[in-house]
Amino acid sequence: MAQTRNESSVVVKVGAVLDVTNGTVGIIGLSCINMALSDFYHSHSHHKTRIQIILRDSHKDVVTAAAHALDLIKNEEVQAIMGPITTMEANFVIKLGDKAHIPIVTFSATSPSLASLQSPYFFQISQIDSAQVKAITSIVLAFGWKQVVPIYIDNSFGEGLVPYLTNALQQANIQIPYLSAISLSATDDAITQELYKIMTTIPTRVFIVHMTPNLGSKLFAMAKKIGMMGQGYVWIVTDSIANLFNSLNFNVWESMEGVIGVRTYIPRTKMLDDFRVRWKRKFIRDNPTLVDMNLSIFGIWAYDATIALAMAIENVGIGNTKFGYNNTSNNYYMPNFEKFAISQNGEKLREALSNTSFNGLSGDFSVVDGKLQASIFEIINVIGNGEKRVGYWTPNKGLTRKLDTKGLMSNNSTYSSSKDDLGSIIWPGDVYSIPKGWEIPTIGKKLKIGVPIKSGDNYIGFLRVTYDNSTNKTDATGFSIDVFKAVVDVLPYALPYEFFQFAKPNGEMAGNYNDLIAQIYYGKYDAVVGDVTITANRSNYVDFTMPYTESGVSMVVSTKDNRRKNAWAFLKPLSWGLWVTSACSFVFIGFVVWILEHRINNNFRGPPSHQIGTSLWFSFSTMVYAHREKVVSNLSRFVVVVWIFVVLILVQSYTASLTSLLTVEQLRPTITDVNQLLKNKMNVGYIKGSFVYGVLKDLGFPDSQLITYQSPEECHELFLKGSVNGGIDAAFFEIAYIKHFLGTYSCSKYVMVEPRYKTGGLGFAFPKGSPLVADISRAILNVTQGGKMRTIENAWFKEPSCLLSNSEMSSNNNLGLESFWGLFLIAGIASLLALLIFVVTFLYQHKHILLNNDPSTSIWQRVCILVRIFDQRDLDCHTFKKSENKIQSSNTHHNNDLGAIETSPGTHCPPSPSSQTESNVSVYDDFSFSPNTEIDVVQITNQEVDLVNNREINSRAT
Repeated sequence: MAQTRNESSVVVKVGAVLDVTNGTVGIIGLSCINMALSDFYHSHSHHKTRIQIILRDSHKDVVTAAAHALDLIKNEEVQAIMGPITTMEANFVIKLGDKAHIPIVTFSATSPSLASLQSPYFFQISQIDSAQVKAITSIVLAFGWKQVVPIYIDNSFGEGLVPYLTNALQQANIQIPYLSAISLSATDDAITQELYKIMTTIPTRVFIVHMTPNLGSKLFAMAKKIGMMGQGYVWIVTDSIANLFNSLNFNVWESMEGVIGVRTYIPRTKMLDDFRVRWKRKFIRDNPTLVDMNLSIFGIWAYDATIALAMAIENVGIGNTKFGYNNTSNNYYMPNFEKFAISQNGEKLREALSNTSFNGLSGDFSVVDGKLQASIFEIINVIGNGEKRVGYWTPNKGLTRKLDTKGLMSNNSTYSSSKDDLGSIIWPGDVYSIPKGWEIPTIGKKLKIGVPIKSGDNYIGFLRVTYDNSTNKTDATGFSIDVFKAVVDVLPYALPYEFFQFAKPNGEMAGNYNDLIAQIYYGKYDAVVGDVTITANRSNYVDFTMPYTESGVSMVVSTKDNRRKNAWAFLKPLSWGLWVTSACSFVFIGFVVWILEHRINNNFRGPPSHQIGTSLWFSFSTMVYAHREKVVSNLSRFVVVVWIFVVLILVQSYTASLTSLLTVEQLRPTITDVNQLLKNKMNVGYIKGSFVYGVLKDLGFPDSQLITYQSPEECHELFLKGSVNGGIDAAFFEIAYIKHFLGTYSCSKYVMVEPRYKTGGLGFAFPKGSPLVADISRAILNVTQGGKMRTIENAWFKEPSCLLSNSEMSSNNNLGLESFWGLFLIAGIASLLALLIFVVTFLYQHKHILLNNDPSTSIWQRVCILVRIFDQRDLDCHTFKKSENKIQSSNTHHNNDLGAIETSPGTHCPPSPSSQTESNVSVYDDFSFSPNTEIDVVQITNQEVDLVNNREINSRAT
């Protein structure tokens, strides 16, 4: 290699342990190293140091690589070693470099396991494999896959990624049911056998491949051959293959169509494009037989690593390139190796290399803790014989379709794991629809489904299990089984299954429902189907589908006929508040009508007792529309019309309620409160083996009050006995069982009462992380929302004809004030408005009395005069004017009769109180209180009024 150098420049030896015989990475890497030195010293001709590469071919062998590294350290006294290529080779060479204090710079060993050696002299100028696990996890989360199977090479390179990958996936609740390790030397038959094993025994169809390109090419060729590259499969490859896509041949591309790859993002710059052209030209000139080689990311890292090493050597200014011995340290690496010296410049060179940063072909070059800092990955999709970028992944933003370099390092960015942030992807099988990621193995065992059984008479509507000894087959029927079969029928794929009864040899159930669920956790069953309730404790061990029945636990009690059968039943339709309000309203309306009619209507005049009776009679008679008194005031008519409307609604409502109380059967629960059961120490029942036992214990019921039953008939018999005779007064069911029980027995006997204790309902149980859960849940929605569920329910249960809640059956049927207060409000407003108009009109007509300026007249006297005036007839009213002519025409006849009375002995009668009152009114009315009167009305006294009245009486007598 020719380099431009000054006469005074110092040659610094650097070893290179590469596979340049058969390995493309080594050949490309060496060419990039040489071009890096040529470019660097051409642009930095004034530098005092020149690197001399001393090449050793490792032939991809660990022992050969270690021997060459030892030779370079001892005999060539190199200041640094570049390479080796593979992780296994680097593993040994790193330890030699650590002993000799010389930097080991690798640009292709990506395993994170190398960092565990904790050598300060090891520089991994490549993206370590563990950096991509979060990007892979985000892709899996974006498409909703719940299980993946890693397929990796069975060596330290493959095993180095597995712990990081499994940890990241499990933190995202993604299950790994199987780890597939394939040997580096595996034959096509061995690879095919492993793939068949995965295809036929594992339902997962999402695979993450981490291996070398050569082995990966064989894997995909075999997968395509046996049909694992078709529709429904998902293949994700790590950067170990994706970084070398451009080096694969056409046949490999064809077998990998639809594969997703994750690789380190290298920004495309003018410098990189120029280098790519120059490299291709020089590489073909130097290697005319290797025309299909393309520049890979490892070549780019080799170029940048060489530039960094050259800069570090120049900064150190190495003067003494010799090695020395340190007697205080252990210089023996292995007993069979002779003692070798330590580099005198190693410490300085290590520090200089750690602090080197520049803008290289791969972007911003910097080393932190011996690792290259590169955090962006691009996601590509293999299409035909090419590739398409579908998005990126960054630590802060997650998945993104377009790369925003300004916001990459922003801590305020929203992290995304959404498929909407990726471009369109062509999946294996040349389809755009997203694979569901799993399917039942076509050549595998049927699902082993456990079903519960109960001894004795069971709730056969839900489940009945029979076992055929001749065929050793379990047959199950019932509501739960029919729902499961209907759900399986709507799945978009076949789901073979077989029922197994959870029973002892004698036919009894081998435990309770919790024990049955535990069998899934222990791997005995693949699922449990039956009347299994979803509870929080059970969900810790299995995954449940969504419930296929209504959820909740409630109490069922017997009912009693609560029809009114006593002498005071007629009072029950209305509440006491409504009775009192109605009575007060009648009195108030009577008072209002009296006020409005007293001055103008003779029917509302007379002695006080007569007026009170008339007013009340008028008001209460409106209830049956029997009032005979006529009202003449328009205000009174307005009030009466509104009041009759209110009375009409009250009477009709009362009649309807009373009819219902006396004729319709009124059912009431015998018990409405759980505390009543506890307080009176009444017995309660529950289905044997049910989780309801735990609910009752939590409510505070002792075991002495708990009685089990196994059928609706047995429950009914316990109700008939009652707690006194060893039976029960209440039973606790799940809602689904309550429907069945009330459908079996008339609702006139039993009713459900509140409160309802929340549960998850009945569902099907599967192992944790099972991909069947999501599909079965969607299928349950399809069945329950359609007519199929109604058909299944009608086939097994009788539909209860009554309400399944005591909210109405236990409520008070009395009509309360809250239902009528609006009517009373309307009547009250109408009455008060009429009174207000009357009072204002009356005061306006007699305002001269109130406004009298005579200081000798007090306010109280004026009020008294107004009251006296109110008590008299209003002669200006049209009702009195109509009868005036009749009164005058009958005066003559009246006087003759009066004279005859006086001359007849024994016929003289004193005036009646009413007639006396009327005469007083007529005389008093002669005093005009109009504004034109000349009489001072405030001077009128009671004595004067009496005197006038007596004079009129005497004159009439005469």
